[in-house]
Amino acid sequence: MDTLVRIKRLVIARNVLFTQKAESEMYTDSLTPELVYESILNAPAIFKALRSRNPRTKKTERLYVIKGLTFDGIDIYTKGKILKKEGVDIFYVLISSKKSTDV
Repeated sequence: MDTLVRIKRLVIARNVLFTQKAESEMYTDSLTPELVYESILNAPAIFKALRSRNPRTKKTERLYVIKGLTFDGIDIYTKGKILKKEGVDIFYVLISSKKSTDV
């Protein structure tokens, strides 16, 4: 299954967690979770996939950068990952969520 489709289904099901960093960035940019969800659901593609090392577990993980527009045309940048438990996708964790500076 396409990764963006998996992420969008997790967003529709509200299986999303926001890190403290993402919540802080959203607050700074006056973004609500609903606006972030809209931007992900409207995104045409994953902008970039990154390999990263989790600072706590030291394990390699894949992070997805998504740039999407809300219905009002707000350009939002998100970065997150899919977590699995016992082989099942359980939620999408947003590590970063802010207005995009690329216009």
